[in-house]
Amino acid sequence: MKLISILTALVVAAALYAVVLDRERLMGWARGGAPEDSAADSAAQTSDGTAATDAPQEPQEPQTTAPEPGAVAVMARHSKAQEIDDAVLLRGETQASREVEVLAEAGGRVISEPLPKGTMVDAGEVLCKLDPGTTGAALTEAEARLAEARAQRPQTEAALPEAEAVLAQAQAAVAEAEINLTAARELSQGGYSSRTTVASAEAKMRAAEASVRSAEAGLEAARAGTDSLEASIQSAEAAVASARKAVDNLTITAPFAGVLESDTAELGLLMSTTGNASCAHVLKLDPIRLVGYAPEADITRVTLGARAGAQIAGEMWQGEVTFVSRQADETTRTFRVEVTLANPDLKLRAGQTARILIEAAGAMAHLLPQSALTLNDDGRMGLRIVSAEQTAQFVPVSILRDTPEGVWVAGLPDEVDVITLGQEYVTDGVPVAPSYQEIIPEEMSQ
Repeated sequence: MKLISILTALVVAAALYAVVLDRERLMGWARGGAPEDSAADSAAQTSDGTAATDAPQEPQEPQTTAPEPGAVAVMARHSKAQEIDDAVLLRGETQASREVEVLAEAGGRVISEPLPKGTMVDAGEVLCKLDPGTTGAALTEAEARLAEARAQRPQTEAALPEAEAVLAQAQAAVAEAEINLTAARELSQGGYSSRTTVASAEAKMRAAEASVRSAEAGLEAARAGTDSLEASIQSAEAAVASARKAVDNLTITAPFAGVLESDTAELGLLMSTTGNASCAHVLKLDPIRLVGYAPEADITRVTLGARAGAQIAGEMWQGEVTFVSRQADETTRTFRVEVTLANPDLKLRAGQTARILIEAAGAMAHLLPQSALTLNDDGRMGLRIVSAEQTAQFVPVSILRDTPEGVWVAGLPDEVDVITLGQEYVTDGVPVAPSYQEIIPEEMSQ
């Protein structure tokens, strides 16, 4: 068996030597004559212009550059860069656009039948109902106190104008007493009135002033009573609102439209605000979110609103970029990117793996066979090209897209001669004798 393997290796090596390094002699032998005879016939035709014109044209071989002494024969292609639609490729997964674990805001025993998981619910739809207990009675009591406080408002408000009228009357009495006192004093000075009259007028003046102070106190009391009543009404209204909130908390509803990921709470389950009992787990899957992480080299090419395509479970979906993180992950040094997709039929589920392509600005690239790629001594991926001095030269490249026709690579000049066969047998600076062929067939360029 080892002998057969050795013979096979020798045959393959001889064939490669004939195709790559001794191609002219092989082609001459294939035409039925020696390479020298073929070269002599070609020289005779060249020296005789008439014969060269009249002779039937043979199919032209790919142009071969005259090899320098010691040059290595390689196959190469003329390549010209083309502008292609670029895209950023990410790996990610689907996530629900909204997700919530619905918990109870009040304690109580569940009195509603459970809804099965997978049920579609609308926003505000009842998920769980709790036993009201004394909560309803507390609401009735609070409403009664509010009604009682509001009933006192007419009486309290009527006391205010009454107190203002009393004050006005007292002020008028003060003015009258002041006039009488002034008159009595003037008559007394002229000897027309006794001192007893003056003293009586002064007493009436002090009584009128006391009445004013009493009326002012009554007015302040009326105003305080009004303010106190308003405070009582507001306190009663707050108590009613609190009682109504407690009653509302007994009915747990869906915060948004979605699908139940779990059964709602079982009938008879005791729920409390301090426990971890859940009423329901709700997911919103329309629209659905794709989450991927872009490396530093690609994040600048991702923009908000850019169109994006995703391959999920063998199907293609379209959406747009709705979030690009401004801060890199401390561990992976990548940036979170979110794409939003419409999912009306809920065909997509949360947690599915997605291959995301995000539209980016166009780039100049070359379409080359993947077999032309090679590695240099440092392990960098690239291509070997034919330099202007007809020597091999390594150029690092980056792959933009992989297609059935070949790979689109960037990093090369706009026009370049790429070594497609024999690149593994030459290094930088080694003279080469390239034979050329077109890099892109007509059907690829259309």
